[in-house]
Amino acid sequence: MSTGLERVQAGPETRAKFAVERVRVDFPLLGRSMRGKALAYLDNAATSQKPRHVIDAIHRFYETLNANVHRGVYQLSEEATTAYEWGRAMLAQYLNAPSPAEIVFVRGTTEAINLVAATFGRTRIGAGDEILISAMEHHSNIVPWQLVAEERGATLKVIPMNERGELLLDQLPGLLTDRTRIVAVVHVSNSLGTVNPVREIVEQAHNRGIPVLLDGAQAVPHGPVDVQALDCDFYAVSGHKMFGPTGIGALYGRRALLETLPPYQGGGEMIASVTFAKTTYAPLPMKFEAGTPNIEGAVGIGAAVDYLQHLDWKSVAEYERDLLTYTQERLSEIPGVRLVGTAADKVSVVSFVLDGVHPHDIGTIADQEGVAIRTGHHCTQPVMDFFKIPATARASLAFYNTRDDVDRLAAAVWKARELFG
Repeated sequence: MSTGLERVQAGPETRAKFAVERVRVDFPLLGRSMRGKALAYLDNAATSQKPRHVIDAIHRFYETLNANVHRGVYQLSEEATTAYEWGRAMLAQYLNAPSPAEIVFVRGTTEAINLVAATFGRTRIGAGDEILISAMEHHSNIVPWQLVAEERGATLKVIPMNERGELLLDQLPGLLTDRTRIVAVVHVSNSLGTVNPVREIVEQAHNRGIPVLLDGAQAVPHGPVDVQALDCDFYAVSGHKMFGPTGIGALYGRRALLETLPPYQGGGEMIASVTFAKTTYAPLPMKFEAGTPNIEGAVGIGAAVDYLQHLDWKSVAEYERDLLTYTQERLSEIPGVRLVGTAADKVSVVSFVLDGVHPHDIGTIADQEGVAIRTGHHCTQPVMDFFKIPATARASLAFYNTRDDVDRLAAAVWKARELFG
């Protein structure tokens, strides 16, 4: 069963193989103090920190390359265009897309999913049709499809999950019908850390001729993703989750599908010609990129990929697995802590609740100790409803986190228990 993020079990030499302290110096914000204490940043599922390589690339763009792209015949515009398209090519390489033309720049995963929902939904979904998502989706992969279903008279169906936070794939064949028009599922859950067996989901859907969209926002920070091996039709990512800037993301779309879909927005850049009688559209990917794009964002996401490609991902995977296990063990030692999401295959997200203590109080105590975690429903209210809780505290790890970060979190949770529990 392939998930597209195969993890390697950590051995006793793991921490010696991956030089985490050497990596940490690449991320200047990690050197900050918060409330008089060294920062332990454990909110990477919300947004990741940026390496100096990315910061310098954006700074260099504004100092030496700032011009609008694609339209100028002067050298500065041509250089800016080269830098912008370099970002696209780097991301295509990271996702193993067959062509950079299949990478559409958007503001982030949310806009990528909305693009597919608006264009595919407008042309392929009608009354009585079905849209299949999963029980652990982020709101960004629920609400756009609800809007399509309401507008088109379609039905939204859900793949259920178990108490460990794993999808019940034995029910998938019965949920795929002749009326299913698209399957849209998360690759890695932002609130549970579950790595879904997306290759199997794609295979079952494709056996019935149904296209599949994957929300990859939480997958790409943990290693390159191969969209050709996954065989998905759409794959959505956000730059700021993968150590790049905010306000930039991308939709990978299979060329044959993108060619058939109408534009998402109208305006400059996405046209071939305009008259008052008729407009013809530019070729991919420009057809979906109306207006002046986020040029520095594309440069930044390209620089992020460049940085990530220089990591030894086997060592990173081992290190992250070891750190995840250590985090779960340290928190489980605390009386009253319950982990939420214990899938056999998961990555660096640890959600938990503490008896008698609201997650927001845990987050406040952690903040006083210089530890940054996320509290709330994490834009997955149906997940919280399933576990019959209003919210969780969530520690989300990156390869630059350390056991010391985790120890400080555990100490903060112990303190919250003493004060409120």
